[in-house]
Amino acid sequence: MKRSLETILADLAKPDARPVPLLVELVDRIRPLRGGDREAACHGVRALIHLLGAQPSLGAALAETLRALLGQTRQIKLYASTGIFPPTGFFSEIARRVGASLLPEVADPGQLKDVLGQMFHHRDDVDWVDAVPDELWIELLERLFGPGPALIAPGSPLPQSLAQVLEALRVLSYQVSAIGLDPELVRVWAALEEHDSPFLAQNLELQAHLERFNTAWENGQALVEDDQHLGVLLHQCLEVMQRIRRRTTQAGTSLSLTFKMERLGQHLARIEQLLALLQAFEPGAPEGDPYRRVVPLFKGLVQGECHKNHLGFYLKRNVELLSLRVTENAGRAGEHYITESRGEYFALLGSAMGAGLIIAVMAGIKLVIGQLHLAPLNEALAICLNYGLGFVLIHLLHFTVATKQPAMTANAIAATIDEVGGRSRDLHRLADLVARTVRSQLAAILGNVVVAVPVAILIAVAVHGLAGGHYLTPDKARSLLAAVDPLGGTLIFAAIAGVCLFLSGLVSGYFDNLAAYDRIPERLQNLGWARRLLGEARLRRVAAYVGDNLGALAGNFLFGFMLGGVSALGVLFGLPLDIRHIAFASAHLGYGLTSLDFQVAWQTVAVAALGVSLIGLVNLGVSFALALLVALRARQVDFIQGRALGRLLLGSLGRNPRSFFWPPKG
Repeated sequence: MKRSLETILADLAKPDARPVPLLVELVDRIRPLRGGDREAACHGVRALIHLLGAQPSLGAALAETLRALLGQTRQIKLYASTGIFPPTGFFSEIARRVGASLLPEVADPGQLKDVLGQMFHHRDDVDWVDAVPDELWIELLERLFGPGPALIAPGSPLPQSLAQVLEALRVLSYQVSAIGLDPELVRVWAALEEHDSPFLAQNLELQAHLERFNTAWENGQALVEDDQHLGVLLHQCLEVMQRIRRRTTQAGTSLSLTFKMERLGQHLARIEQLLALLQAFEPGAPEGDPYRRVVPLFKGLVQGECHKNHLGFYLKRNVELLSLRVTENAGRAGEHYITESRGEYFALLGSAMGAGLIIAVMAGIKLVIGQLHLAPLNEALAICLNYGLGFVLIHLLHFTVATKQPAMTANAIAATIDEVGGRSRDLHRLADLVARTVRSQLAAILGNVVVAVPVAILIAVAVHGLAGGHYLTPDKARSLLAAVDPLGGTLIFAAIAGVCLFLSGLVSGYFDNLAAYDRIPERLQNLGWARRLLGEARLRRVAAYVGDNLGALAGNFLFGFMLGGVSALGVLFGLPLDIRHIAFASAHLGYGLTSLDFQVAWQTVAVAALGVSLIGLVNLGVSFALALLVALRARQVDFIQGRALGRLLLGSLGRNPRSFFWPPKG
């Protein structure tokens, strides 16, 4: 049973009190049952404030305990490492967090970082601490220490707690200099070697500023020179970071570079926080101002301690950063799948019809492979190669598979959402993009299906005429019609295909990023045997093509292996796994009807047609939703205007439904 706040604070006032366990118990008493319960969290803090006001002696005991804690513990590690990724690297940090989860670390009572971790030891502490308004925390601090910088106990030229902040700033500044000159950053932005680096300049200026602050504190006079120049240098560091990030959208990135860029940003943000805190403690600072700087820092430190061993949070943040670079490559490709003019619309329709022709042939080959009764592994490899090489051929001929679009177009839409943000006036631009995407997608589906079905019928008729027998046995033909029945597992299999489509989009983005970061085209041109075989000019064209299309080629080839591999995994593990893809399902429908001499009830044909339509809807919906979710998460965008956009789209559909199906003139 939890003790009351009054009892805990009364124990703190005793001479033999053990402060850390009592502070842990105090936080446990305030903590709400659910981390997200804002009202309960605020109620707990208000109860503590009320008790301190009603019994000043208890407030004095708590304030003295906190002063002693600040004066006796080491704090550099808290300010310079909590909430900041360590320099050990991505995989080393994963191993450390896993180890800490299995075997808890030993807390050092002399480190304020560990004391804070003991006090806020629940993973959801960050939720309720952040939910309590800053004003309420400020009220608690004023109740404890009074207004102004009385948080620091006087008695020395520079108080121990404030001296620790200065030392932490020095440590952070040195680390920024080291990261800013890392070879991977210099590789992406060579100007860091050619010009004066702001990462070095900020260190020199910060050291001088800290000396000026120390002197001003001892003399009790205002600073001779403020930190405006230091702020300019820190801003220049942020600008260089942004340039490097923009550069990586073309030059590619790596897990290591992404990790280092995130660390650099965290260091700069912490330096700015601590400098703002120093400003509040400068001689002559307005009373009460320090608390407005302390509270945000306190919340950030609590978050860092709560997440220090949280593997999921760490992976999520790094994957978001890396997937942003990967999805941006896919997003640029997706822009080519969104038509605007009628010329672009008909060009997309034509390319989709070309893909429908090849898909009908691929579906026929797959059926032939199934009739050969090969060994399971050989059959799976043959089907995978049929799909993979077929999709690569479609790309080489500049044709379009309808279901490949969503994974690409979703990233383009996410980029637009990121640009629009919460501005309602820009939602019309986003709604127009959605309308153009919908009609482009419908054109691609129409082009695939209207060619795949008749071509499949023609192939089946030709085989019948040349071989004297039907392409498929009646049982196999009926099984193809049953396979698209929406009442079976068809829609689940269609969703599996949608997941494969989404993954192929990520694969494409990954290999595009790899080609840029590892400079694959330039390295190809350095191959001596290839230069002798192809010649300088032809090799240059091949290298340029690989640089522009490596992601698409790899994504299409591996997508084929995904489609063929799902059924193989089902056989291997004895699971009912399969895929349903709208283009192949429509081609199978043509083969099945022809092999049955079209002697099929109209109800069966209607159900099959409905099944094919639903397969396409699930294919598109699953792949688009997953790609959009990942792209938004990568950009850390919360789209709060979803309902407004939905109303805008419905209104546009009611006023001008044709715009969702047919492009305007001009």
